[in-house]
Amino acid sequence: MKQLRCIYEEGAHRWYAIVRDPARPEHLIDTNEYVVAHGNELMLCDPGGIEIFPAVFSALSTACDPSQLRAIFASHQDPDIISSLALWLEFNPSLHCYTSWLWSSFLPHFGGTAATFVSIPDEGLTIELDGLELVAIPAHYLHASGCFHLYDARARILFSGDVGAALLPPGADTLFVEDFESHIRFAENFHRRWMGSERAKQQWCDRVSAMEIDMLCPQHGAIYRGEDVARFIDWFRRLEIGCAQN
Repeated sequence: MKQLRCIYEEGAHRWYAIVRDPARPEHLIDTNEYVVAHGNELMLCDPGGIEIFPAVFSALSTACDPSQLRAIFASHQDPDIISSLALWLEFNPSLHCYTSWLWSSFLPHFGGTAATFVSIPDEGLTIELDGLELVAIPAHYLHASGCFHLYDARARILFSGDVGAALLPPGADTLFVEDFESHIRFAENFHRRWMGSERAKQQWCDRVSAMEIDMLCPQHGAIYRGEDVARFIDWFRRLEIGCAQN
């Protein structure tokens, strides 16, 4: 089963990672989900696919009150990101889903009404969670044509969607990156194939290099923290992308 791990806590301000499930069916890609808690409200980042909804809901409930869930942040439109939407809305029909304006007419196929979706313009958006300001950071074409990451300046955490993702084998699936050089080889082919724009990549690297980031949290694989954040950005900046593995 998935487990919820607290990765940041300062008073009533917390970040949780709902980490990988070794018991999942092999035909499903493994995913991480993240929960931002501030005061009496929760936001769930990339809540995952319909198949894993029970595991994510159960893990969330171990440390949080699910009735405090106010919003979902969907970095893009992939089914492993957001196909569980209808089940979350069944639990709380008033949930808002923040996503790129590009997907506001696509994601309703997973559930919801026009009132469910808050469209994020291409330049980004500041999202308030019980007084906490979170910023949707543009990450277009990395890999979706409309894609956003979520930045918490207070916690210095960047939820980075598929950027930073690594497809880890059994035994290497730690919560945090422990050895960058060993870890990054599991990220290389994924980034070469799925990241489609050199210009967008360089713009993202320039933008996030200027931000204060203590943890970079991808949707697949382990979390980069401390000096490994800058190591990843530098690695990504130099990586050839938009090509299949030879």
